[in-house]
Amino acid sequence: MERISTGISELDAKLSGGYPKGRAILLTGTPGAGKTIFGLHFIWKSLVDGKKCLHIATEESPEDILVQAEILGLDLRPYLDSGQLRIERVFEIRTESAEMSAQLGFGFETTDVDLLDQVKLIPDDTDVVVIDNMGVFALNMSVKEFRDLIDTITRILASIGCTTLLVMDEAANNLTHGIAEYSAYGSIKLMMKDNPYTGVRERYMDVPKMRSTEISLELSVFNITSEGIRIHKSTANSG
Repeated sequence: MERISTGISELDAKLSGGYPKGRAILLTGTPGAGKTIFGLHFIWKSLVDGKKCLHIATEESPEDILVQAEILGLDLRPYLDSGQLRIERVFEIRTESAEMSAQLGFGFETTDVDLLDQVKLIPDDTDVVVIDNMGVFALNMSVKEFRDLIDTITRILASIGCTTLLVMDEAANNLTHGIAEYSAYGSIKLMMKDNPYTGVRERYMDVPKMRSTEISLELSVFNITSEGIRIHKSTANSG
Protein backbone atom coordinates (compact mmCIF):
# COMPACT_ATOMS: atom_id res chain seq x y z
CA MET A 1 0.00 0.00 0.00
CA GLU A 2 1.24 3.48 -0.87
CA ARG A 3 2.12 5.70 2.11
CA ILE A 4 2.16 9.41 2.78
CA SER A 5 4.61 10.85 5.29
CA THR A 6 3.29 11.86 8.71
CA GLY A 7 5.88 14.64 8.84
CA ILE A 8 7.56 12.92 11.81
CA SER A 9 10.38 10.62 10.73
CA GLU A 10 10.17 8.32 13.77
CA LEU A 11 6.43 7.85 13.24
CA ASP A 12 6.99 7.12 9.56
CA ALA A 13 9.38 4.36 10.60
CA LYS A 14 6.78 2.88 12.96
CA LEU A 15 4.09 2.93 10.24
CA SER A 16 6.07 1.36 7.39
CA GLY A 17 6.56 4.72 5.70
CA GLY A 18 3.62 6.82 6.89
CA TYR A 19 -0.16 6.94 6.88
CA PRO A 20 -1.90 4.67 4.36
CA LYS A 21 -2.65 6.93 1.41
CA GLY A 22 -6.27 7.82 0.75
CA ARG A 23 -7.46 6.64 4.17
CA ALA A 24 -8.72 8.35 7.33
CA ILE A 25 -6.68 8.18 10.53
CA LEU A 26 -8.11 9.09 13.94
CA LEU A 27 -5.84 10.95 16.36
CA THR A 28 -7.12 11.23 19.93
CA GLY A 29 -5.58 12.55 23.10
CA THR A 30 -5.87 14.47 26.32
CA PRO A 31 -5.46 18.28 26.45
CA GLY A 32 -1.82 19.26 25.95
CA ALA A 33 -0.79 15.88 24.59
CA GLY A 34 0.25 17.33 21.21
CA LYS A 35 -2.67 16.53 18.88
CA THR A 36 -2.61 19.83 16.98
CA ILE A 37 1.17 19.67 16.58
CA PHE A 38 0.92 16.18 15.06
CA GLY A 39 -1.55 17.65 12.56
CA LEU A 40 0.74 20.58 11.75
CA HIS A 41 3.64 18.23 11.03
CA PHE A 42 1.42 16.28 8.61
CA ILE A 43 0.20 19.42 6.83
CA TRP A 44 3.69 20.91 6.60
CA LYS A 45 5.39 17.84 5.13
CA SER A 46 2.54 17.32 2.68
CA LEU A 47 2.84 20.92 1.49
CA VAL A 48 6.62 20.59 1.11
CA ASP A 49 6.01 17.46 -0.96
CA GLY A 50 3.76 19.46 -3.29
CA LYS A 51 0.40 18.23 -2.08
CA LYS A 52 -2.72 20.38 -1.88
CA CYS A 53 -3.95 20.59 1.71
CA LEU A 54 -7.01 21.70 3.65
CA HIS A 55 -7.17 22.40 7.38
CA ILE A 56 -10.65 22.58 8.92
CA ALA A 57 -10.08 24.46 12.17
CA THR A 58 -12.89 24.14 14.71
CA GLU A 59 -11.09 25.29 17.88
CA GLU A 60 -8.53 27.85 16.72
CA SER A 61 -8.45 30.80 14.35
CA PRO A 62 -6.30 30.55 11.21
CA GLU A 63 -3.92 33.13 12.68
CA ASP A 64 -3.43 31.06 15.84
CA ILE A 65 -2.65 28.01 13.70
CA LEU A 66 -0.13 29.93 11.60
CA VAL A 67 1.60 31.36 14.68
CA GLN A 68 1.83 27.97 16.39
CA ALA A 69 3.32 26.46 13.24
CA GLU A 70 5.86 29.29 12.96
CA ILE A 71 7.01 28.73 16.55
CA LEU A 72 7.89 25.17 15.50
CA GLY A 73 9.73 26.39 12.41
CA LEU A 74 6.89 25.40 10.07
CA ASP A 75 6.06 28.48 7.99
CA LEU A 76 2.66 27.83 6.41
CA ARG A 77 2.00 31.39 5.21
CA PRO A 78 3.62 31.07 1.74
CA TYR A 79 1.47 28.00 1.03
CA LEU A 80 -1.65 29.78 2.26
CA ASP A 81 -0.85 32.78 0.06
CA SER A 82 -0.29 30.59 -3.00
CA GLY A 83 -3.53 28.65 -2.50
CA GLN A 84 -1.80 25.31 -1.96
CA LEU A 85 -3.14 25.43 1.62
CA ARG A 86 -6.65 26.42 2.69
CA ILE A 87 -7.77 26.94 6.28
CA GLU A 88 -11.52 26.86 6.82
CA ARG A 89 -12.65 29.31 9.52
CA VAL A 90 -15.09 27.02 11.30
CA PHE A 91 -13.96 28.22 14.74
CA GLU A 92 -14.82 31.82 13.96
CA ILE A 93 -18.19 30.90 12.44
CA ARG A 94 -19.01 28.74 15.45
CA THR A 95 -18.12 31.32 18.10
CA GLU A 96 -19.66 34.28 16.27
CA SER A 97 -22.92 32.37 15.94
CA ALA A 98 -22.87 31.49 19.65
CA GLU A 99 -22.23 35.13 20.54
CA MET A 100 -25.13 36.27 18.38
CA SER A 101 -27.44 33.72 20.02
CA ALA A 102 -26.46 35.06 23.44
CA GLN A 103 -27.09 38.66 22.39
CA LEU A 104 -30.56 37.70 21.18
CA GLY A 105 -31.34 36.15 24.54
CA PHE A 106 -31.12 32.50 23.51
CA GLY A 107 -28.05 31.74 25.62
CA PHE A 108 -24.77 30.39 24.30
CA GLU A 109 -26.01 27.72 21.94
CA THR A 110 -23.76 25.48 19.89
CA THR A 111 -23.79 26.66 16.30
CA ASP A 112 -25.15 24.43 13.60
CA VAL A 113 -21.97 24.45 11.51
CA ASP A 114 -22.59 21.68 9.00
CA LEU A 115 -19.32 19.80 8.70
CA LEU A 116 -20.76 17.52 6.06
CA ASP A 117 -21.52 20.49 3.83
CA GLN A 118 -17.93 21.68 4.32
CA VAL A 119 -16.61 18.27 3.29
CA LYS A 120 -18.85 18.05 0.22
CA LEU A 121 -17.34 21.32 -1.05
CA ILE A 122 -13.74 20.09 -0.85
CA PRO A 123 -12.18 20.22 -4.35
CA ASP A 124 -11.39 16.88 -5.95
CA ASP A 125 -7.71 17.78 -6.34
CA THR A 126 -7.20 18.04 -2.56
CA ASP A 127 -4.64 15.51 -1.32
CA VAL A 128 -4.64 15.99 2.45
CA VAL A 129 -7.33 17.05 4.94
CA VAL A 130 -6.88 17.69 8.66
CA ILE A 131 -10.02 18.24 10.75
CA ASP A 132 -9.06 19.61 14.16
CA ASN A 133 -11.15 19.05 16.28
CA MET A 134 -13.97 16.59 15.57
CA GLY A 135 -15.06 16.61 19.20
CA VAL A 136 -17.10 19.83 18.94
CA PHE A 137 -19.52 18.09 16.57
CA ALA A 138 -20.14 15.20 18.97
CA LEU A 139 -21.69 17.31 21.74
CA ASN A 140 -25.19 17.60 20.27
CA MET A 141 -25.31 14.23 18.51
CA SER A 142 -26.30 10.74 19.54
CA VAL A 143 -23.62 8.09 19.23
CA LYS A 144 -25.34 6.73 16.10
CA GLU A 145 -25.54 10.18 14.50
CA PHE A 146 -21.87 10.77 15.18
CA ARG A 147 -20.92 7.37 13.76
CA ASP A 148 -22.95 8.13 10.63
CA LEU A 149 -21.21 11.50 10.30
CA ILE A 150 -17.74 9.95 10.58
CA ASP A 151 -18.62 7.17 8.13
CA THR A 152 -19.98 9.63 5.58
CA ILE A 153 -17.01 11.98 5.87
CA THR A 154 -14.46 9.19 5.49
CA ARG A 155 -16.34 7.74 2.51
CA ILE A 156 -16.52 11.09 0.69
CA LEU A 157 -12.87 11.92 1.30
CA ALA A 158 -11.71 8.43 0.33
CA SER A 159 -13.67 8.71 -2.93
CA ILE A 160 -11.51 11.67 -4.00
CA GLY A 161 -8.29 10.09 -2.74
CA CYS A 162 -7.76 12.31 0.31
CA THR A 163 -5.57 11.17 3.17
CA THR A 164 -7.35 12.49 6.24
CA LEU A 165 -6.35 13.10 9.84
CA LEU A 166 -9.35 13.32 12.17
CA VAL A 167 -8.28 14.94 15.43
CA MET A 168 -10.50 14.36 18.46
CA ASP A 169 -10.12 15.09 22.16
CA GLU A 170 -10.22 12.11 24.47
CA ALA A 171 -13.24 13.44 26.40
CA ALA A 172 -15.40 13.54 23.26
CA ASN A 173 -14.09 10.14 22.19
CA ASN A 174 -15.16 8.70 25.54
CA LEU A 175 -18.51 10.50 25.33
CA THR A 176 -19.20 8.74 22.02
CA HIS A 177 -17.93 5.39 23.37
CA GLY A 178 -14.92 5.41 21.03
CA ILE A 179 -17.19 4.81 18.06
CA ALA A 180 -14.97 6.81 15.67
CA GLU A 181 -12.19 4.25 16.14
CA TYR A 182 -14.29 1.68 14.28
CA SER A 183 -14.79 3.99 11.29
CA ALA A 184 -11.17 5.08 10.91
CA TYR A 185 -8.60 3.06 8.97
CA GLY A 186 -6.10 3.66 11.74
CA SER A 187 -6.01 5.06 15.25
CA ILE A 188 -3.31 6.87 17.22
CA LYS A 189 -3.72 7.78 20.89
CA LEU A 190 -1.70 10.42 22.72
CA MET A 191 -1.60 10.59 26.50
CA MET A 192 0.28 12.01 29.46
CA LYS A 193 1.02 9.99 32.58
CA ASP A 194 3.64 9.50 35.27
CA ASN A 195 6.48 7.13 34.52
CA PRO A 196 6.10 4.42 37.20
CA TYR A 197 9.89 4.06 37.51
CA THR A 198 10.95 7.72 37.64
CA GLY A 199 7.78 9.50 38.72
CA VAL A 200 8.33 11.99 35.90
CA ARG A 201 5.31 13.11 33.88
CA GLU A 202 5.79 11.99 30.26
CA ARG A 203 3.95 11.99 26.96
CA TYR A 204 3.15 8.64 25.37
CA MET A 205 1.91 7.54 21.96
CA ASP A 206 -0.05 4.36 21.30
CA VAL A 207 -0.93 2.96 17.87
CA PRO A 208 -3.64 0.37 18.65
CA LYS A 209 -4.87 0.13 15.07
CA MET A 210 -3.42 0.69 11.60
CA ARG A 211 -4.79 -1.53 8.89
CA SER A 212 -2.40 -2.94 6.28
CA THR A 213 0.47 -2.13 8.64
CA GLU A 214 2.62 -4.18 10.99
CA ILE A 215 2.60 -2.23 14.25
CA SER A 216 4.12 -2.60 17.70
CA LEU A 217 1.69 -2.61 20.61
CA GLU A 218 4.26 -1.04 22.91
CA LEU A 219 3.92 2.60 23.90
CA SER A 220 6.38 5.19 22.59
CA VAL A 221 7.58 8.13 24.66
CA PHE A 222 7.72 11.47 22.85
CA ASN A 223 8.66 15.06 23.60
CA ILE A 224 7.46 18.38 22.24
CA THR A 225 10.56 20.44 21.44
CA SER A 226 11.16 23.80 19.77
CA GLU A 227 11.16 21.86 16.49
CA GLY A 228 8.00 19.90 17.23
CA ILE A 229 7.49 16.21 17.98
CA ARG A 230 10.40 13.90 18.74
CA ILE A 231 9.48 10.25 19.30
CA HIS A 232 11.80 7.95 21.22
CA LYS A 233 12.12 4.19 21.07
CA SER A 234 9.18 2.07 22.14
CA THR A 235 9.18 1.13 25.79
CA ALA A 236 7.70 -1.75 27.68
CA ASN A 237 3.99 -1.09 28.12
CA SER A 238 3.80 0.17 31.68
CA GLY A 239 1.40 1.66 34.17
